[in-house]
Amino acid sequence: MQNMTNEEFWRTLGFGLIHTLFSIFVLLSSIWLCFALWIQQPFGWLISRILIGTWIAFALSVLGIYISHNFFGRRRDIVIYILSFLLSLSWYFGLEARQDRDWNPEVAKILSYEKQGDLVTLHNVRNFTWHSDGSYTEQWDTRSFDLNQITGVNIITSYWMGPQIAHTLVSFDFANTAPLTFSIEIRKEKNEEFSAIGGFFRKYELSLIASDEHDIVYTRSNIRHEQVYFFPIRLGQSESKALFAEYLRKADELAEHPKWYNTLTSNCTTLVFDMVQAISQEQWPTDYRILASGYLPNYLYDLGAISPQWDMKTWYQKAHINPRVNSHTPLTSSQYSQLIRQGLPVDQTGK
Repeated sequence: MQNMTNEEFWRTLGFGLIHTLFSIFVLLSSIWLCFALWIQQPFGWLISRILIGTWIAFALSVLGIYISHNFFGRRRDIVIYILSFLLSLSWYFGLEARQDRDWNPEVAKILSYEKQGDLVTLHNVRNFTWHSDGSYTEQWDTRSFDLNQITGVNIITSYWMGPQIAHTLVSFDFANTAPLTFSIEIRKEKNEEFSAIGGFFRKYELSLIASDEHDIVYTRSNIRHEQVYFFPIRLGQSESKALFAEYLRKADELAEHPKWYNTLTSNCTTLVFDMVQAISQEQWPTDYRILASGYLPNYLYDLGAISPQWDMKTWYQKAHINPRVNSHTPLTSSQYSQLIRQGLPVDQTGK
């Protein structure tokens, strides 16, 4: 066997590395595109699946493991693949979020407001009455708030698929009126179900809901029977007002330019983190627990945002609201809000 020169060795190694990297690119990009076509179905159910099958066959040909020969020759296959994938990216990123779909009633209305100094009037505050079978009576309110009357900010985590993932809500306490809860949610169309995979592929728009706690928290703890935890946050008065104002800014942003929900990067927890970063005097460190949202309370505890008066095991026991509210039916809005705060520290704004 003839020995290879150093130059030939490095050239062979380089081509092998390029081939490996390109093969990985073909594999991953094909998986991504097939999922995007499966979720979006741009040409209907049948044609989209034919396209998926055609793309898989072509990708296998490019990888050199197709049952027959390459379609047009390896170099031409590679060029065609890259151009086709760039075209598919152009289609995907050209998908625009919209406001004019046939929305589920829970997210049908867009939050709007009027602001004069620290006095804010919110329109389309959700205040549904939920029934045990999951149905509801619709009601949308107009409510007024004085931001100088904020007495506390609370993080609410609702666990619906194991300890790693939770839906995050933020509730504001006021000295002179009922609490108000904000929630970043997917904006589902009528008869549409949530899919975590679909959330990666521009399946849902984003929605910002302002709601009475007896609506948006009660439905999770008492109707869907999710495990819900309520954590008062240590946040100064000025920061609490600034966080409320960030929610108003987000309402303006979504009303003017609808945006896509993303399961990983643009969801109920990452967007709250972004808003807190925007108003905080100190930058909060990036942490995996922002993505694994079920561990968000632990992250906040480590930062000192949750009072150190108890360890986290005790906090989870104290913050768990289900044992306090599930045995009480029916509950008024004020009774529900009182029960979910029972035994927890109050007035964390540092006034």
